[in-house]
Amino acid sequence: MMKAEYSMQALKAGIIAFLMGFSPAVAQDAPAAPPVGQPPVVVELYTSQGCSSCPPADALLQQLAGRPEVIALALHVDYWDYIGWEDSFARPEFTQRQRRYARAAGASAIYTPQFVVSGQQHVIGARPMELMDGIRAAAAAMEPMGLTIERQGDGVRIRASALPQPRPLVVQLVRYMPRETVDVLRGENAGLALSYANIVTDWTAVAEWDGAAPLDIEVEAPGDAPLVVLVQDAGQGRICAAARLLPG
Repeated sequence: MMKAEYSMQALKAGIIAFLMGFSPAVAQDAPAAPPVGQPPVVVELYTSQGCSSCPPADALLQQLAGRPEVIALALHVDYWDYIGWEDSFARPEFTQRQRRYARAAGASAIYTPQFVVSGQQHVIGARPMELMDGIRAAAAAMEPMGLTIERQGDGVRIRASALPQPRPLVVQLVRYMPRETVDVLRGENAGLALSYANIVTDWTAVAEWDGAAPLDIEVEAPGDAPLVVLVQDAGQGRICAAARLLPG
């Protein structure tokens, strides 16, 4: 386990350039739909309230959370809980998901903060320009499959078109909290009030699909928390498509 270090001056300059590289921002708490025909790119951030290197990456994710082109998700890990502050959002299954990415990439260690773009590109720490390049490359490679989500009572209906090249895929449902602030009392970030965006609370594989025939399933999803459905190559590979459903 490692921590990524950063330069605050370089980070501020990078964020400005990062935002200039996208179209004008929309309100962070209500992302619009991505451009017609362009599926959004999933960006996962592995972070911890107890990691002193993480706040800049958390701030960068907050900027991404308002982008219609991106589905930004914060997954809090539990392996820094022992150094003085137990992360209130951490889940061991998120740590395991990060470990699976490391194994798939042939890496020997996991670290925070770490961005994973579209299940493939790994970005160490808060590196805005590298992250933007990864998002642009992932957007160009997204697979058109007509993925849609429709609310139906306490569940959702998930549909997608058949694929020209069938293969093993996993359909996953993600729930998250849009925004929270935490007063950290101990550990490396003691005395700070840290703000977070799109904090994942649950990540569940709901179906296996080979893409040979259209997908049409109904899944339980009670409550009004925002949700994301994503389709990922089996073996924790590339995230091929994603869609978001907001309350109301």
